[in-house]
Amino acid sequence: MTTLINHQQVPLLAHTDILVVGAGSAGCLAALAARHSGKHKVMLVERYGFAGGTSTQMLDTFYGFFTPGDEPKKVVSGLPDTIVDELSLTGDIFLRPNTYGAGTGVNYNPERLKYVWDKKILAAGIHLLLHTTLVDVVKEGAERYLCILWNKGGFSKVAAKRVIDASGDADFCHLADFGYEIAGENEPAQSMTTTFRMSNVDLDTFKKEGGKQLLNERMKAAYESGKYALPRKEGSVHEMCQQGCVSTVAVKVSDLHALDAAELTRAEITGREQAFVYENFFRNEIPGYGAAQIIGLSHQIGVRETRRVYGEARLTKADCMAGAIPDDRVFLCGAPIEDHRKGDQGEDETYWQYIPNDGVYGVPYGTIVPQGSEQAWVVGRCFSATHDAHASCRSMAQTMSMGQAAGLAAAITLERDIAANEMDITALHDRLTELGAILELPKRIADTSRNGWANNK
Repeated sequence: MTTLINHQQVPLLAHTDILVVGAGSAGCLAALAARHSGKHKVMLVERYGFAGGTSTQMLDTFYGFFTPGDEPKKVVSGLPDTIVDELSLTGDIFLRPNTYGAGTGVNYNPERLKYVWDKKILAAGIHLLLHTTLVDVVKEGAERYLCILWNKGGFSKVAAKRVIDASGDADFCHLADFGYEIAGENEPAQSMTTTFRMSNVDLDTFKKEGGKQLLNERMKAAYESGKYALPRKEGSVHEMCQQGCVSTVAVKVSDLHALDAAELTRAEITGREQAFVYENFFRNEIPGYGAAQIIGLSHQIGVRETRRVYGEARLTKADCMAGAIPDDRVFLCGAPIEDHRKGDQGEDETYWQYIPNDGVYGVPYGTIVPQGSEQAWVVGRCFSATHDAHASCRSMAQTMSMGQAAGLAAAITLERDIAANEMDITALHDRLTELGAILELPKRIADTSRNGWANNK
């Protein structure tokens, strides 16, 4: 392990039992689960000024709670449900059945969600530090990690007995010398997307004039004719909680690497440029959008994959397609493989492959434990999976489930003085079951009507 900073000269900020790096959906749930028993000190650090990561920076829909198809099954529950429950109390969710082939989406108000994350984190007694970035890691024997942080106050360090890497880019694992694969090394990396939101959309007119079918036809025609410099033939545009507003997943930026600052800069600029090409296309070509305007771009360009850590287990496409539910699973997934990448002819499109038979598989505990790890876990889009499997298991309901499992596992290892890779899976299953997590193939069909959330749990 190569250290970048003389850590002995860095002031100690805190001792903590469990440090979570990154407050995206996975990190927030990891911190909440780790703190659930109330026995352990938990600290959560985040480089932006609010929690939520992808859930609040660029998207407004939780996917992965339900399987796709005409008879959806609910496959995620426990602490993730409590987040949706909180949004439901103020009318800030609705369900979009089987949207774009990915299954029922839980559409929410992302601005309200920022506040919900704050409330949940602070109510749990978690030490939250925003605008703070992990810059170095020092291993101190078998007892703890020293994690070097930087913010406007300068450098500081946190001594942590356990660490959960929820950074998205596996920053902790990279600095702590755990092995990983970089997206693009073996298969083309998934493209990046700047999401944008538009206001003043006449949705009644849009639906009356042909809705999504008309949009898809005209987007394809515009792409093929070159009239507008659109990056793809099709895209996702959907109604938001806010009246007269829509949110998009249409921009596609390929062949640039998000771990390279210069290339990421180009990606950000290209994403914004594409967004306003879309604005012209919508205003000129799509009924109901004549007076619409972009009112917001994602906080940063959406990155689907960078580093994927090598874990004690590795989820593969074969595992997903087999639909197996292994004994050491810690959550379930029914999401299809949804791979945003360039096609054989160079066009940017999305490739889908659905989980056969029951449409559900289980994800083993080892996928969230870096190979050889005694004190660390990895959750979110940097967990241990191949490219294809990752393209299925990266939905936010699944990343929240990873965090839930890792947080509980970290607490158990402290209580029993065992290593991360020595977990008693029965004990972890017991804790997950107590929280209401779903670990068996659900028999009951979910009610995914617009207002059916309360009946799904």
